[in-house]
Amino acid sequence: MLAKRIIPCLDIKDGQTVKGTNFLNLRHAGDPVELARAYSEQGADELVFLDITASFEGRKTFAELVKRIAANISIPFTVGGGIHELADVDRLLHAGADKISINSSAIKRPELIDEIASHFGSQVCVVAIDARCNEQGHWQCYLNGGRVPVDKELFSWAHEAQERGAGEILFTSMNHDGVKTGFANEALAQLATECAIPVIASGGAGAKEHFLDVFTQGKADAALAASVFHFAEIRIPELKSYLCAHGISVRR
Repeated sequence: MLAKRIIPCLDIKDGQTVKGTNFLNLRHAGDPVELARAYSEQGADELVFLDITASFEGRKTFAELVKRIAANISIPFTVGGGIHELADVDRLLHAGADKISINSSAIKRPELIDEIASHFGSQVCVVAIDARCNEQGHWQCYLNGGRVPVDKELFSWAHEAQERGAGEILFTSMNHDGVKTGFANEALAQLATECAIPVIASGGAGAKEHFLDVFTQGKADAALAASVFHFAEIRIPELKSYLCAHGISVRR
């Protein structure tokens, strides 16, 4: 079995780490460089940096902050936000990113996935999907940091992204984001079954048990979380020890 990955996420707004609930009510969560360094030292498997207002504000991701973070970590680093063309990808890879995450730009112009995969390789391209489940059980995708609903459905869009060359799917359940009651395991299990590429789970982590559930019930390849790590509610070494004790293969 491939080792499951634990991935802290830095949601960045105005150069600072923030965290909200259901994509709203953002609060300050710490200095991104200090947090990144701490996570690298604690044994996180990867780090994700999302400039959450770049697309909404129509600007590029802060490359200088990406450089500062990359200089302070020794783990794979994924960067997303405001990426619209190959030049943006090139700029962020040169700033120290190992992978890039695209969301709104991929929905608006799906060909961008093909271009990134063919130019830089599928391993560089993570397609992030923010989706909300309605009362009928339909998962609708959103862009611009969860602000704008679009006519795309989670599972069909994930399949298209894979076919176009995405190397991974990062699925955030907007219903579960920041609520801390567990991940969207049923939807994740369906994604994992239907996709041949790794699925990263995001939205809902509140306890160590939730990570165990997302790997067993949700069949996720990796679990991403923010506030439980930022505010030291769960420490990564303790989480890995817990998962290992329950039969989950993790990098120690």
